Amino acid sequence: EEDLGQVVRKALRDPTFIFIFLGFFSCGYQLAFITAHFPAFIAEACSAVEPHGILASMGITSTSQLGALALAVIGVFNILGTLLAGVLGDLYSRKYLLVVIYALRTLVAAAFILNPVSPASVFLFSVLMGALWLATVPITSGLVAQIYGLRYMGTLYGLVFLSHQIGGFMGVWLGGSLYDQYGNYSLVWRVGVGVGAFSALIHLRVDERPWAERQAAPA
Repeated sequence: EEDLGQVVRKALRDPTFIFIFLGFFSCGYQLAFITAHFPAFIAEACSAVEPHGILASMGITSTSQLGALALAVIGVFNILGTLLAGVLGDLYSRKYLLVVIYALRTLVAAAFILNPVSPASVFLFSVLMGALWLATVPITSGLVAQIYGLRYMGTLYGLVFLSHQIGGFMGVWLGGSLYDQYGNYSLVWRVGVGVGAFSALIHLRVDERPWAERQAAPA
């Protein structure tokens, strides 16, 4: 029976809402950085495409073309990963699913940048990161609905999504700014690994119980 203003004020004072808000930052950061800068990174850092290999037979003969293919592969596996995440979100704890997704993103990105970049590693990274790409979205929105209810879910999720968009801005901007400053993408990749690990850890603090249930529980 509470109005929108009351619900929003309560949510903004709830540590769980703040944890979800802060955790969504890394999703936007990683996705926007990769979307904007990954093809350029591949063109610069990846070893040459084998002239008689599988990629060459598909018409991919340069690292620039490989960068475009990588985004397409991410897009295809994003569809599969997001659908699977939605199914899993109905079966398992949403907060722990988010912990797992952010932890896997962190491990995949760390392994990718700590090893020589090759066409094979680019393709493998694109498959894995694509599967994890927007897998956070149905689970995060479902978690907001689970905790705070459906009546104002659109507004509350919109506030959480603001963090995602701020992260997206930072990912694109830092990617260009740090590249101009240092001449490579090394530092911005490391920042992405760090914020991914932060998101995995902070979701462990989320209280999944519905808001009304928590309010009714004895102190």
